[in-house]
Amino acid sequence: MLYAALKALHILSIIVWVGGMAFAHFFLRPALADLEAPARVVLMRDVLGRFFRNVLSMIVIALVSGIGMMVIFYSQAAQSGADVKMPLGWTVMAVLGLLMMAIFGHVRFVLFKRLHNAVLENKWSVGGAALASIRSWVRINLGIGILIIVAASSGL
Repeated sequence: MLYAALKALHILSIIVWVGGMAFAHFFLRPALADLEAPARVVLMRDVLGRFFRNVLSMIVIALVSGIGMMVIFYSQAAQSGADVKMPLGWTVMAVLGLLMMAIFGHVRFVLFKRLHNAVLENKWSVGGAALASIRSWVRINLGIGILIIVAASSGL
């Protein structure tokens, strides 16, 4: 029962994170193309600020639930006396997930700060450049997130 709850939390946290990136990249950003730079940069700063706060929560949930599932898996294996190794898919998910978290840290604490400061200082070209950098890193993280989903669903 606990394992199933942890797995559900884990999957839901990834859905929010990866789904949010897909929404922002493929739907929100293109829809804002007709706005003037100040309005577009301010709106993206506000939306990304809310999204990034939630992603921080999703990262904590994904980490805690993932570690919890591994602990349950290994404790059950130890009780049975079996020599069990972590499935390849889990290793792929863990390594790529940590990479995604590192990229998110750079986006949130470096690039988003640059965007936020540009808005405060009315430096729209600096804000636009920060958004372009954020978009590039989000594209990479979205690709990694899709790889993780493929690895998890393929039963590696």
